[in-house]
Amino acid sequence: MIKHIVMFKLKAFDTPSAKQAKMQEIKDKLEALKGIIDCLRSIRVDFNVNPEETWDIILTTELDSLEDVQTYATHPAHVAVAKGIIAPVKTDRACVDYTV
Repeated sequence: MIKHIVMFKLKAFDTPSAKQAKMQEIKDKLEALKGIIDCLRSIRVDFNVNPEETWDIILTTELDSLEDVQTYATHPAHVAVAKGIIAPVKTDRACVDYTV
């Protein structure tokens, strides 16, 4: 099994509530992919609570193989979230894939 971990740093928002609302939208849309992308075994999105740290959001997914990671990454439903919702507010991204 592969754990696919992604962290996102978001741009500055006008208010903390605007940032929180966008983060919640990202969480809701990503977690909804579980019922849409067959190879996705699990998906979880969490928010950083430590203001001293760089990253805002962490995405943790489990898939059977690196091929499934690619299938997930290129699936139209994932691309819609990544490009339509995350990309406009993302300033940085880090990713690691590892075997468990």
